[in-house]
Amino acid sequence: MAGRLLLVALVSAAAVVAGALLPPRAEAAGKVSLALYYESLCPYCSRFIVNHLAGIFEDGLIDAVDLRLVPYGNAHVGANNTISCQHGGDECLLNTVEACAIDAWPDLRVHFRFIYCVESLVVDGKRSEWESCFAKLNLDAKPVTDCYKSERGHQLSLKYGRQTDALQPPHKYVPWVVVDGQPLYEDYENFEAYVCKAYKGHPPKVCEGLARPPTPTVLELAEGGNRVSYYDSGDIRLKPDEDDHANIKKVLPDGDDDA
Repeated sequence: MAGRLLLVALVSAAAVVAGALLPPRAEAAGKVSLALYYESLCPYCSRFIVNHLAGIFEDGLIDAVDLRLVPYGNAHVGANNTISCQHGGDECLLNTVEACAIDAWPDLRVHFRFIYCVESLVVDGKRSEWESCFAKLNLDAKPVTDCYKSERGHQLSLKYGRQTDALQPPHKYVPWVVVDGQPLYEDYENFEAYVCKAYKGHPPKVCEGLARPPTPTVLELAEGGNRVSYYDSGDIRLKPDEDDHANIKKVLPDGDDDA
């Protein structure tokens, strides 16, 4: 009995040591990296978050991905590190607010729900009501408010700017979705198929029946309907049926009601 206890103790100690040596985000080992580079007032970004990305919390794909949100998009850094945003000062504010939410609540399910709530208001033309999301989600407003009103928020936005500017290949527009290091270009709404293709584990049920995605070369050359906001042009292209907000379905992670 004493020998068995000693063996268990040694195995436990080895596991602790091994865990300490694991690289950052090791808990996501085996998951497919999924990154969204976006800006808060881009209509396509908002709709992608609300109508597509939120679905991974419902269909189980969240268990196969390591999701990262980068709220900066097509902004520019000028003299004295001032940031100019494609859709003006309100967008710079909400980009910083969402950056602060990620910083204040590192738990993906928490900061995503907040960002989802804000972007739902953007979709509904009620972006000025974004602060209502704190009460709706029973979240303490102080850490985010203190952050976006201080230099901390500005530094976070600059950090996300550096990450966006370092993309290879460089981003051309937003939303810019990257799966397993590969940008999806204008096929971003089909991101689940790319995740399923890249995932090495037992595929989630949602992967069944998804069409095999095209190759990267075909992707880069394909025209996907231009549901994007182009970098450096201010060009916002809307399809005729995309102005009808009444038909937009909104889903909250974990099956909650609309925010």
